[in-house]
Amino acid sequence: MPPRRIGILTGGGDVPGLNSVIKSVVYRGAEDDIEVTGIRRGWEGLTHVNLNDSESRQRYILPLDRDNTRTIDRDGGTMLHTSRTNPSKMKKLPEFLTGDSFPQKDGRWDMSAQVLSNLESLGIDALIAIGGDDTLSFAHRLNQLGMKVIAVPKTMDNDVHGTEYCVGFSTAITRASDAIDRQLTTVGSHERVGIFRVFGRDAGYTALYTAWVTSIRCVIPEYKVDLDKLIDLVMTDKQRNPSKYALVILSEGAQWEGYKVQEYGDPDAFGHRKKASVAETLSTEIQQRTGEETVVSDLTYDLRAGAPDFMDKLIASTFGNMAYEATRAGQSGLMAAIHEGCYAMVPLPDPKLGPRRLDVASMYNTERYRPNYADKLGMPVFLTRA
Repeated sequence: MPPRRIGILTGGGDVPGLNSVIKSVVYRGAEDDIEVTGIRRGWEGLTHVNLNDSESRQRYILPLDRDNTRTIDRDGGTMLHTSRTNPSKMKKLPEFLTGDSFPQKDGRWDMSAQVLSNLESLGIDALIAIGGDDTLSFAHRLNQLGMKVIAVPKTMDNDVHGTEYCVGFSTAITRASDAIDRQLTTVGSHERVGIFRVFGRDAGYTALYTAWVTSIRCVIPEYKVDLDKLIDLVMTDKQRNPSKYALVILSEGAQWEGYKVQEYGDPDAFGHRKKASVAETLSTEIQQRTGEETVVSDLTYDLRAGAPDFMDKLIASTFGNMAYEATRAGQSGLMAAIHEGCYAMVPLPDPKLGPRRLDVASMYNTERYRPNYADKLGMPVFLTRA
């Protein structure tokens, strides 16, 4: 029996393409007389909403229809807004629930029962959760608790298990390569070393694929490079370049032998602290060792800003339709994905797996600190297998 009402939410960091997923679900639901309820601010919308308070309800619950979603796919971000909230590990309870009894471990509350209660009170029969591995880890838990859940993977890190592509990845690469191309004029004019930093806490997909299309060196979290060798390669690039400049891109989690990742600030709901810029550290090393001037550019947040490119619009819209069809069919515990280059529905990834990482042996040239361009015949379009 098809659901009468579907809930939909976006969690974690925003990326271009989220609104295309939302619109696809709403439009398909309208065709079948199935209501779609938007949950604002991700999982927070299901932990902090007070359904007996009209203001709270208005803040967190948004009925969706063709009228209020008609143009949302023209823009990036998410019209439902987002947050980094883990209902199973809450640091603090909402004020109106203070004093209520929730399971507690290591000083954090598990509000899973409250999430289920709110979904039931809202009359939501099934939930579509759009997010990265952190957001989907709680989707996996909800599914285990009996709630019907279908997922859509999104992250410009492209590091969700079970899929070769996540919404937001193509736009991130497009933005990064465009930014590097623009900065060539400045880096080249001053004969400097351009150092670029992109997101990628645990996986180097964004850095590697940007290096692939811009033909520059890259450093990824999955492989610790030799710093002396890296600097020598970059200096050789600069000397051989008629314009006397060189470029290198690093994931935020990139390392070299002897480098210790520096973190700062309080951890978020999923235990992540911000990482100090490895690009700035590399810049200092290059200047001290060679005397060469550098230009450091942090491309991180700019990559997730603005409207999606064609690829993200196409895949996001398709994922949205796939998620809707699975939900309408009464399925649960599945995720829209690209597998072996084809669209597929796959099991929700097990949170114990953590982020999906690059296969260094097939994708990264450890001698040249570049992508491995060889032997791609027969590979899926995104050059990796889930």
